[in-house]
Amino acid sequence: MALTVGVLVHDSVLRRSLHEGAGRAHVALATALEDADAAGEEGPRVSPEELPEALLRQIEHGGEATLYEDGPPAPVFRAARREGGKLYAVEVDMTADLLTRQALDRHMWKYSLLTLGVVVPATALATELPARRLRRVARTARRITAGDLDARTGTVRGGDEVAEISAVVDSMADSLQQRIDTEQRFTADVAHELRTPLMGLVTSAELLPEGEVTDMVQSRVRVLRDLVEDLLEVSRLDAGAETAQQGPVDLGALVRDSVARTGLAAQVTRQGAAVVESDPRRLDRIVSNLVVNAHRHGAGRVEVTVAGRTVTVRDHGPGFPADLLSHGPQRFRTGSAERGHGHGLGLTIASGQARVIGATLAFANARDGGAVATLSLPEDGQTSEA
Repeated sequence: MALTVGVLVHDSVLRRSLHEGAGRAHVALATALEDADAAGEEGPRVSPEELPEALLRQIEHGGEATLYEDGPPAPVFRAARREGGKLYAVEVDMTADLLTRQALDRHMWKYSLLTLGVVVPATALATELPARRLRRVARTARRITAGDLDARTGTVRGGDEVAEISAVVDSMADSLQQRIDTEQRFTADVAHELRTPLMGLVTSAELLPEGEVTDMVQSRVRVLRDLVEDLLEVSRLDAGAETAQQGPVDLGALVRDSVARTGLAAQVTRQGAAVVESDPRRLDRIVSNLVVNAHRHGAGRVEVTVAGRTVTVRDHGPGFPADLLSHGPQRFRTGSAERGHGHGLGLTIASGQARVIGATLAFANARDGGAVATLSLPEDGQTSEA
């Protein structure tokens, strides 16, 4: 704005100065001719060689013309006229006008910079206050997106749009938290209600006479029992009712035994496996779920590597879907069709149990194909965020 105003003022003053200079040159020429005529003299006569070519062309068209020349040695306005086949011309010194314009330009620059020096910091301060409030709302929204449903923007003063956005974000978080709590309570209630009749169904299925149909019924009942147990475990993890029972664990031996108990083929490799302080039951649950998930949703051989305090489970299938890599495992979602069918509880339970023992469970895809799940145990006496 300051630059635009300065340019406009400079241009306006320049055009006015040139207009007034042309008028003074015309008056000076007319006065010189009148004075010479009154005195019986010839007047300010000049030869064509003394006048600029541009001025001569204007005279040829109109008989009288003016021309501004910006020095050196000094800026002048020339006025010339042709009368009786003779040329007459005068010069009007424009030095004073030039100095006035230069002084005006200096003053405009000086006061524009001074004004900017005051306005810019004041404007930055004025915009920083709402920007800071917006950044706080954005940070809260990112925390909620990352899974921290207890995050809130807090009290935002004022009745402007930022305060309204803050209130909407807090209201959204409250509503989301209520929906998730309702879902968790419903899942827990359903699992508890199903457990008692299911136990009776399991007992009844075991009393059936041997046969192909009996085997099919018992197999389906076992699947249903495992699903109910998984739902109960997820409910306990959601409620924060699980606590770790720490003790010394030979990580390499535990992983080998966990893989063996699944009854599934997997290549176990030990590379300096450590003895860690952790909960062996939960570690076994995590490793077995990862191996079962790799067989159920992956393809090719399953490789389990134990190195130090890290356990890596890899398959050679289509890899984890992008949604799981972005948001983590979610119950009742396996991601994509090529990952197979399932309830999506295996990785959810593994992630929850990892949080209980203070470990980190990360999911990635190998460059040459396949899903890679990495369990990193913290140093003894330390905890980490999953």
